[in-house]
Amino acid sequence: MRALIERFDLRPLPVEGTLFAETYRSSASTAIVALYAVDPPSRSRFHVLTHDEVWHFYAGDPFRLIVLEPDGSDRDVIMGPDPAAGHAVQFTVPAGTWQAGELLPGGRYALFGCTMAPAFTPECFMGGYAEPLIARWPSREADIRRLAVPKEASARL
Repeated sequence: MRALIERFDLRPLPVEGTLFAETYRSSASTAIVALYAVDPPSRSRFHVLTHDEVWHFYAGDPFRLIVLEPDGSDRDVIMGPDPAAGHAVQFTVPAGTWQAGELLPGGRYALFGCTMAPAFTPECFMGGYAEPLIARWPSREADIRRLAVPKEASARL
């Protein structure tokens, strides 16, 4: 993991916690490369964006995206290296959809990317606190409590 962190100069994303580096920015779109790892710990806390976000799996172990839909439904999307086993190698999280991500148990790391158009700005991001999310998606309480933004932290970048 250290080699990947150094190669891409990855840093923790404020609020969310993912190790990332912006690799492209224009007035129309942005791209990042990111890492979930056991050491150093990295995952994605619940957040919502005002634009669609496309996820791309690159290397390593499978991870799951927890997706909380605006209509009250929810699902897990497993991203990973084996499409024949049902892993997604690309997935779009629609604007207005709450999302969080983490390695599957036993995984060591996952290298992935995300692209957005229009371009990511801090104003398009909001982190999620546990109680409002649990009120809407009570069946996901355990995931939400583990991956919500701590109540003493800001939900804004």
